[in-house]
Amino acid sequence: MTDLTNGHHHHASSINIPSIKFTKLFINGQFVDSLSGKEFETIDPRTEEVIAKISEGRKEDIDVAVKAARLAFDNGPWPRMPATERAKIMMKWADIIEQNIEELAALDTIDAGKLYNWCKVVDIPGVASTIRYYAGAADKIHGEVLKPSRELHAYTLMEPIGVVGHIIPWNFPSTMFAAKVAPALAAGCTMILKPAEQTPLSALFYAHLAKQAGIPDGVLNVVPGFGPTAGAAISSHMDIDKVSFTGSTDVGREVMQAAARSNLKPVSLELGGKSPLVIFDDADVDKAAELALLGILFNKGEICVASSRVFVQEGIYDEFEKKLVEKAKSWLVGDPFDPKSQQGPQVDKKQFEKILSYIEHGKREGATLLTGGKRVGNKGYYIEPTIFSNVKEDMLIVQDEIFGPVMSLKKFKTIEEGIESANNTKYGLAAGIVTKNLDIANTVSRSIRAGIVWINCYFAFGNDIPYGGYKMSGFGRDFGLEALHMYLQVKSVVTPIYNSPWL
Repeated sequence: MTDLTNGHHHHASSINIPSIKFTKLFINGQFVDSLSGKEFETIDPRTEEVIAKISEGRKEDIDVAVKAARLAFDNGPWPRMPATERAKIMMKWADIIEQNIEELAALDTIDAGKLYNWCKVVDIPGVASTIRYYAGAADKIHGEVLKPSRELHAYTLMEPIGVVGHIIPWNFPSTMFAAKVAPALAAGCTMILKPAEQTPLSALFYAHLAKQAGIPDGVLNVVPGFGPTAGAAISSHMDIDKVSFTGSTDVGREVMQAAARSNLKPVSLELGGKSPLVIFDDADVDKAAELALLGILFNKGEICVASSRVFVQEGIYDEFEKKLVEKAKSWLVGDPFDPKSQQGPQVDKKQFEKILSYIEHGKREGATLLTGGKRVGNKGYYIEPTIFSNVKEDMLIVQDEIFGPVMSLKKFKTIEEGIESANNTKYGLAAGIVTKNLDIANTVSRSIRAGIVWINCYFAFGNDIPYGGYKMSGFGRDFGLEALHMYLQVKSVVTPIYNSPWL
């Protein structure tokens, strides 16, 4: 375990931490103060110090943003321009984002505690590639000609759904921004996006770059603020046509209720997870241990698809546990700007304390703490990689989404038992299987109720791979062409035909 107390900022100095350029609300193509004049602080989880004061959007600011988006949708050029023109502007935006990779990566590092190198090489380039993927889809949105059994000519139109409200979480500020905004833009929608209050910095920067690329005013509005005020205003707004939310299951419920009570707007929800990783006797133990560790420690466990429940068949269990603990102990927790660090700080104090309290629960409930369990250093929200064994399925640490670097490890005997344990959760976001046996892979992947199943890999995402939940992990899909369809309406157009030589 690295000691953060000495040389904590040793590497940070070589990275140019940018001065914060954008702290106001972005509405109708302008950066503006919130109407109340209120601001909130965004905190650096490495130092626990304030990075900047951000304008706090509330209900009245959401109203102004919705008016702008409504005008841009009902009368503006965006939904009316040829899709190839929309695509060109989106492509230009992607290019400009790539010119600003380092600054954007640094913003997500200081705001969310994410690894700087990872953001630079994966997250921010991924934003550009997601925008390009949907730009490429913009002019391939086709309805169908139908063949009714009566004397009718009928076809379907795919029309943009209208003004969209996006509410995104703090764990992947850039990735989630792109996953919501890009397909909605390609479809011809206009939108209001509320970034998480913990991580507003990169979203405001993307909005500034969107304006530079030529996205018309009012099409993309970014309003930082809190869930109970700004988020609630989006969910219950009578003039928003669709809400897309990624976050916790509890808040997802509230979003859906507000949508139902207001104008019955459709909702897509990507919620929590307690994803199983099921490792069979024939697995390569070394590779499996690496996959299991990455599955829970990547992004410090702040990932909805984290493999927080690892089930290992009894034949290799002991060897696996030994390897896993060994690897966990050599995992480097430290300043996310340090290229050697494998894990940065948790996003904020609240999350940090929540994870530590779950670890205490695990001990109290009688699970065996194999490694970790404590904070690292005395400054910043760093937590050791933590592994519990001898867990029972009804324990809180096995049932609840902890959203931190905490794994529950359990032994199983038969394939049936492995499947049953994997499905013993209210969630159904993702799952992993490690085996060399094709029959096991096929049976288990079809038996687990989850939106994405990874065989001999984990976190294998792609712009072209739909991603979303079963059960209480929500519904609707991000990524893939499925996501594009979340922002489109199907309209059937029917006309009688007379004296036609055929139907």
